[in-house]
Amino acid sequence: MAYRDEQLSEEKVFKDPVHRYIHVRDQVIWDLIGTPEFQRLRRIRQLGTCYLTFHGAEHSRFNHSLGVYEIVRRIISNFKDRPNWDENERLLCLAAALLHDLGHGPFSHSFEKVFKLDHEDFTQAILLGDTKVNEVLSKVDKNFPKQVADVINKTYQNKLVVSLISSQIDADRMDYLQRDAYFTGVSYGHFDMERILRVMRPMEDQVVVKESGMHAVEDYIMSRYQMYWQVYFHPVTRSAEVILSKILHRAKELYEEGYRFKLEPTHFLSFFKGEPTLSEYLGLDESIALYYFQMWMQEDDEILSDLCDRFVNRRLFKYIEFNPNLQMSEWMELYKLFQKAGINPDYYLVVDSSSDLPYDFYRPGEEGERLPIHLLQPNQELKELSRLSEIVESISGKKRTDHKLYIPQDLLEGMSNRSKTKKRIMEILYG
Repeated sequence: MAYRDEQLSEEKVFKDPVHRYIHVRDQVIWDLIGTPEFQRLRRIRQLGTCYLTFHGAEHSRFNHSLGVYEIVRRIISNFKDRPNWDENERLLCLAAALLHDLGHGPFSHSFEKVFKLDHEDFTQAILLGDTKVNEVLSKVDKNFPKQVADVINKTYQNKLVVSLISSQIDADRMDYLQRDAYFTGVSYGHFDMERILRVMRPMEDQVVVKESGMHAVEDYIMSRYQMYWQVYFHPVTRSAEVILSKILHRAKELYEEGYRFKLEPTHFLSFFKGEPTLSEYLGLDESIALYYFQMWMQEDDEILSDLCDRFVNRRLFKYIEFNPNLQMSEWMELYKLFQKAGINPDYYLVVDSSSDLPYDFYRPGEEGERLPIHLLQPNQELKELSRLSEIVESISGKKRTDHKLYIPQDLLEGMSNRSKTKKRIMEILYG
């Protein structure tokens, strides 16, 4: 029997708090789960610094990746024997779902911004490079690693397959909304996934939903909207992200200045130089990053030491509403006042903006395709969701942006009450 078709002698299951059980029958999938590159995802949190706001948010990208695999497995078992579905794409869909987040680094987004990296590039490199994952995929077929990479990269010719893990209603979002809601303990991210899976139908270039499932889809869209503003963009989480970014910036700056660290930051050197190899990238996970942060608390550089202490011991920056587009002169004055007070504004005066577009209809010619969700009518016609749903129409195409200014309140309060600088800073911040 070809490796592609090999089944385990007995089905393996993972007990899962969100989907109850995750089922594996394919030898290929079982072998992929066992690779070092996939096991590494156990050491990368799904929600980065969110655990400092919601203490339950300790779940990993390993959990999430298995969850996305399980949702795709259920979808395609419902698709079997339906028009437009090619059963030969089954293993490709399962492998792409399982491996879609393979390239995430520690504290993903902050890490990527500081070092100008893209986790998607590393996902491609793991799939196509000298790795155990590539070894397993190549046993299926020499073209299989490239096909999996194309699905994840959204360049695979069968757009229906791509839409299962990357669209406005896909297995990736359906898993992370429910999983993140479960582990943060909030109630916003819950929606009737079983209903959505039952009414999904394969079309030539995307998954559509029967019109009878519209209310379940509305619930899903609103869940996503609420999760972004109540969890992902929570200002306390953003404060931790700001400090994390500043730690990485400071360490990089010190390295470039020739600073002698008490502990050589071996795992970070290639990142400071801007040229990490794939093995160096895979060798840095969150447990190692946190070890360095603890060690850096003892450094002679006051800024690095203080920022690491803030992150490790959760002494976060306070925040106020602050729109840099309307308050630029105030920000410039604050910058000078912080300098005068001996508080480095490059590290301790930070504007952070969050924005989200909860749902969008198709806009021809715009950058980045956002395929709308289509509802399948009883007469087999397709109608775009926001044309039939008043709830979705009310938030369609509306980008919401939120601005905050983050400051070290403890340092400001520690200044002398007679200081004119302190008085003016407090006036600008709090009126």
